[in-house]
Amino acid sequence: MEQLTIGDVTFTWLRGGVTHMDGGAMFGVVPKPLWEKKYRCNEKNQIELRTDPIFFQYYGKNIMIESGIGINRLNDKQKRNYGVLEESAVQTSLAELGVKPEEIDIILMTHMHFDHASGLTKRVNGELQSAFPSATIYTTQMEWNEMREPNIRSKNTYWKDNWVSIAHQVKTFEQELEILPGLTMIHTGGHSEGHAIIKFELGNETLLHMADIMPTHAHTNPLWVLAYDDYPMTSIYAKEKWITEAMENEYWFLFYHDAVFRAVKWNQEGSVVDELQRVKR
Repeated sequence: MEQLTIGDVTFTWLRGGVTHMDGGAMFGVVPKPLWEKKYRCNEKNQIELRTDPIFFQYYGKNIMIESGIGINRLNDKQKRNYGVLEESAVQTSLAELGVKPEEIDIILMTHMHFDHASGLTKRVNGELQSAFPSATIYTTQMEWNEMREPNIRSKNTYWKDNWVSIAHQVKTFEQELEILPGLTMIHTGGHSEGHAIIKFELGNETLLHMADIMPTHAHTNPLWVLAYDDYPMTSIYAKEKWITEAMENEYWFLFYHDAVFRAVKWNQEGSVVDELQRVKR
């Protein structure tokens, strides 16, 4: 597992599974000859997208960002359609760190699409239960509303099985919430109406998890948005605002989906200042 240490905090990328999604959909209207120079695709035109939660300890709390795709949460058709070649090994990853699932205190959910939220639950004797029973799960109120009452478009990614057994653990916010000192969730919309990002001011460093408005290092251009985005113009606005601020101040970007980089720091000119690459197994 790759780790990045900033000050007294170590970020560890857990093994949350992998999907392979259509490259055209992941880069929207951007022509393939442009995006394939920045992110490799396979013979089916699919790009590899990790679903690896980020674990860290802060103020005495065990914290995860996102939850992975879970184990036995997708049927064979879904696994085929979404290119799932590997399911979650989050529990094993945590065990390697000496942490039990019931010791997770906080889970930060930028949004509740299946590839982020399926790991919140597990099957026990055929019934779904919370995979992290002691955790408070944070997401926006707008996201939580749509999760429970999806529309004709979003019902394919907001699954009832992913929220019923964890509903009592969810705590929501409207626009912005400081979870712990310096650790803040901020509503952006865009990818989904309730989508949020995470900003972490840690000593002299600042880290951003842009989630699915910037799922990989190849999405730094504000205009390169996903066909999956419900509100692409909102994504463009949020990307332009936050990427500009981050590069001007050399923030770290943390990724959940990127198959190449775990974290990257760019300068104002867009040159890489520092990076943490994923070790392919």
